[in-house]
Amino acid sequence: MAEARRDPSRVPVALIWLGVVLSAAALALIVFKSPAGVFLRLHGSAPGYVYYGGLGAVAIFGLAEASFGYWVVPRDVDGWHAAGKTVLWLSLFPLVLVFALGGLAFLK
Repeated sequence: MAEARRDPSRVPVALIWLGVVLSAAALALIVFKSPAGVFLRLHGSAPGYVYYGGLGAVAIFGLAEASFGYWVVPRDVDGWHAAGKTVLWLSLFPLVLVFALGGLAFLK
């Protein structure tokens, strides 16, 4: 990702890589880890829907990011460089969310 800031030809690779990692971590949380923490303190099924809905949205965002890096950016790297960098910066927020929910817990 650091190289993608200066070299426009690295942006598609960074987008694909980060999108796949983001989707894989979100899907692993959906499959292998049940809601915990704040999601257990609140009563009712709404916190579970928020947990799984948020992780589903992150997984879809990661797949969209990877497809953006595969289909759109390589066609005109110089023209899409700014948009690709913006998507990379925006993908840091869902990545932090996934890691905060225990994104590396499935590596144990």
